[in-house]
Amino acid sequence: MESRARRRLALLASHVSPPARTLPTCLSASACASHTNRDKQMKKGDSSDCVFCKIIGGEAPAVKLYEDDESLCILDTYPLCHGHSLIIPKCHFPSLATTPPSIIAAMCSKVPLISNAVMKATGCDSFNLLVNNGAAAGQVIYHTHIHIIPRKAHDCLWSSESLPRRRLKLDQEASQLANHIRASIVFVNNYENDDSKGQASSLVAN
Repeated sequence: MESRARRRLALLASHVSPPARTLPTCLSASACASHTNRDKQMKKGDSSDCVFCKIIGGEAPAVKLYEDDESLCILDTYPLCHGHSLIIPKCHFPSLATTPPSIIAAMCSKVPLISNAVMKATGCDSFNLLVNNGAAAGQVIYHTHIHIIPRKAHDCLWSSESLPRRRLKLDQEASQLANHIRASIVFVNNYENDDSKGQASSLVAN
């Protein structure tokens, strides 16, 4: 179990400080973490053998901390530290990109309540809020979820925290990057607005 926790810690930190060797992305026996089923689930949102769906349905064990109509909070089965918790939506969405904004909002609205309780119970005064979205970012269970990771000073949890950081250069490259991101935001926003208008028009027509 300790070795699994170390492997998972390295995987979660890999998007900030990539390791020199290749780490396994499949650290769970569930289909949500399976290489063979991952692409199918990302496209179709298959929840037939999802470990989180089984926990939500009472078919698999977990230590529950909080529950409401939209979400469930549990202790992580392979925690990075004492008190490592997960907020999970009760409906199956394989990635953050496929999760409706209303569900994300419901999950995030519980963060202050749960994080304060976790910090109080563990004697910590800080925490990391983390979402691993996609394999390169360290996602191993393909049912979207939020990590709450309590922290203490000098706990050395993230090796990347000791790395020097370079100040952003306000040059042409940064300007082009910002323009591309803004253009993508505008495109997606306009598409969603047009789609909602189309749905409203069809309802009126009917």
